[in-house]
Amino acid sequence: MNPLNSLHTFHSSININISQIELNFSKLFMLDKMFKTLRPVGRKFMISSLFFIIVLCILASINEIRFENILRFSRCTLSPPLSSTNSLELVNSSPNNIRILLGILTLPDQYNRRHFLRLVYGTQSRPAGTQVDVKFVFCNLTKEDQKVLVALEIMLHDDIIILNCKENMNRGKTYTFFSSLPDIFNSNDSSVPYPPYHYVMKGDDDTYFRLESLVESLRPLPRDDLYYGYVIPCRSMDPFVHYMSGMGYLISWDIVEWIKVSDVPINHLDGPEDQVFGDWMREGRRGKNRFNAKWSMYNFPVPHTGCTHELWPNTVAVHLLKSQQKWITTLNYFNVTRDLKPSKLYHIP
Repeated sequence: MNPLNSLHTFHSSININISQIELNFSKLFMLDKMFKTLRPVGRKFMISSLFFIIVLCILASINEIRFENILRFSRCTLSPPLSSTNSLELVNSSPNNIRILLGILTLPDQYNRRHFLRLVYGTQSRPAGTQVDVKFVFCNLTKEDQKVLVALEIMLHDDIIILNCKENMNRGKTYTFFSSLPDIFNSNDSSVPYPPYHYVMKGDDDTYFRLESLVESLRPLPRDDLYYGYVIPCRSMDPFVHYMSGMGYLISWDIVEWIKVSDVPINHLDGPEDQVFGDWMREGRRGKNRFNAKWSMYNFPVPHTGCTHELWPNTVAVHLLKSQQKWITTLNYFNVTRDLKPSKLYHIP
């Protein structure tokens, strides 16, 4: 509503109220004349009572009009736009809203690899309404140079999670990662959505994830008790027989919380981490909703094995990119530089 219109309505209401007051006093004068014929005591009592009642009605009428119109005027001139909290609730209620945490398990000294992966994932677009956060995950720092260089990385990029553990591959690092997340992302702020992420994915630093394809593959899937990945062994297509490859597997947030509180994982930590994780799912009877992402996830095509696949458009992840040349071949295939804008500042043939 236009504030000027509201002000005009307010003034009109006051004018109408003044007319009502004048009419009420006219009625009071007529009543006074009528009651002159009554007995003196009764006439005085009746006049006093009626006068008191009319005055109360007039005051109530004035206050009601004043309050309603001032309130209406203030709403037009002072009301803020939709608050961030309300906006957040609308976004969270959307069926297309998906929040994913991709934790890439790596080592503190892998500075060059992290910088390279920041280029790879930082230039990827995310579908509208989605949130895909990429974090680098490793155990406690042990060297003086790490304490300086990693701290600088955090100050610049804020994309590192340091777990309270001793660096390892197959002795509980994966458990520490998943079991630490509920405390890391716990918040009493009502503006922070719950769960903080619908899904959490553990990935290797030699795997190339195509984030938009990952999101689209998850849209039709459940958001609870989900276990998603590339089924091992390579020849298998049944996600309920064995486990998902360590190249990258994803679980829903309720399984993350279960890992934190259950005795099943903590009593079984040693062994190949992806196989051990599959054991947790079986022993804990979790992951009733399973999705085999084969052949959207696969190993790099060379050398050829039962786990490899040719690069193709319907790709979520490519694994075993152990050399710079394999990374470049993969990135070239998916034409990752297609959005480079022309400029006089550079010439790239």
